[in-house]
Amino acid sequence: MYPTRNWKEKIALFLSILWPILITQVGYNAMTVIDTMMSGRAGTEQLAGVAIGFNIWMPVSIGLGGILLAITPIVGQLLGKGEQQSISQAVTQGLYLSILIAVVLMGAGVFLLDPVLQLMSIEDPEVYRVAKHYLIAIGFGIIPYFASQVIRYFFDAQGYTRITMFIVLIGLPINGLLNYLLIFGKLGFPALGGVGAGYATAVTYWIILGISIWLAVRLQDFRPYKLFKQWYAPSWRAWLTQMKIGVPIGLSIFFEASIFSLVSLMIAGMFDTVTLAAHQVAMSFSSLMFMIPLSISMSLTIMVAYEVGGERYRDAKQYTMLGVISALGIMAMGALLLLFFREQVAALYNDQREVIELAKQFFLFAIIYQLSDASQASLQGVLRGYKDVTLPFVTALISYWGIGLPTGYLLSAFTELGAYGFWVGITVGLTCAAVGFLFRLLTVQRKARAGKLAGSEA
Repeated sequence: MYPTRNWKEKIALFLSILWPILITQVGYNAMTVIDTMMSGRAGTEQLAGVAIGFNIWMPVSIGLGGILLAITPIVGQLLGKGEQQSISQAVTQGLYLSILIAVVLMGAGVFLLDPVLQLMSIEDPEVYRVAKHYLIAIGFGIIPYFASQVIRYFFDAQGYTRITMFIVLIGLPINGLLNYLLIFGKLGFPALGGVGAGYATAVTYWIILGISIWLAVRLQDFRPYKLFKQWYAPSWRAWLTQMKIGVPIGLSIFFEASIFSLVSLMIAGMFDTVTLAAHQVAMSFSSLMFMIPLSISMSLTIMVAYEVGGERYRDAKQYTMLGVISALGIMAMGALLLLFFREQVAALYNDQREVIELAKQFFLFAIIYQLSDASQASLQGVLRGYKDVTLPFVTALISYWGIGLPTGYLLSAFTELGAYGFWVGITVGLTCAAVGFLFRLLTVQRKARAGKLAGSEA
């Protein structure tokens, strides 16, 4: 990271940070897409079971992982202030915290897995079996998943986003190969169906963690930090500092992600397996498209945090404009392409004609909501760079759960929209969140200009 003097330098730095993050996020999401595609080839019940399992794992993993995202603004602002000596301790405490989170989650899973699945009233016993054992398989990779996220945010906050890209590009083909072996039972491995996708992902997480640790220790730029060589005693105070920033971030991510997952689970309970499969196809590809504004959001957090740490508020505002406009423009072009090629996209996931036709209709609603999603994601990324996380969390909670989800349920249950009503509700919730984040950002920027910015977790 370095200070920039003009728009040309800002655009160049923005792109150099963005494109590796985008490839990294697409890589992580591609693992899920591969799980979905290959499970679908194993049968509709396998696809439905993986869909339910994934929609439980996804909001929990990224919500709790969002707590660790506090490493990005913490390290970014320390760099901006020139306090590199404090970075090593912050990252080490983040690693301790990641292991604690993982252990608590695994313990909760032992007692809550069956009760949660039973609440969904899944009628098909095979779908229930696949969902349960997919989650059990994923459980073997919980510790490396969270620990590797801390190391990733340490890399990213310093602008070394190409490193995390490199790591994921190694993990992606490994995940695909393991899926092939374990889902379909090739080369002497058992044919586990959708459950095999869970084990493949868990093993891949361990591989990603191993590569991350090796690079953090071996690369010259990171040796001064002495990570994994110089250890600090666990500090409750340091954990609380990170959690004060990270918990609102994690909860915001959870409430956004969980509304998508809960919608999928409600569709599973209210509609047939074909409708659920078609919805999952549209949601899976839409999630892949969302990697663009999400990557822009993460880039904005890195760059804004660095500028705020150095009290260069005008530069932070310019990065904000650049990022938000880019997110909206790129997603608008993507929506146009999806409009014309939605049948071809649906056919990549499932070869059943009924599923493809339903997925085409879901894609029409996805086209609309993607613009709202791009707006709220990029604006929230900027606010995290300012370490402004508490009020955005409240805004997200009200928008997603107080407005979006009830609207979607009412439209689905009591109008002719059926399952499509949930997508309308999602769009309404995301739009409300975007508006709320915009007003909050204007307030934060006004405080910065007046010299009244606390620089903390306001």
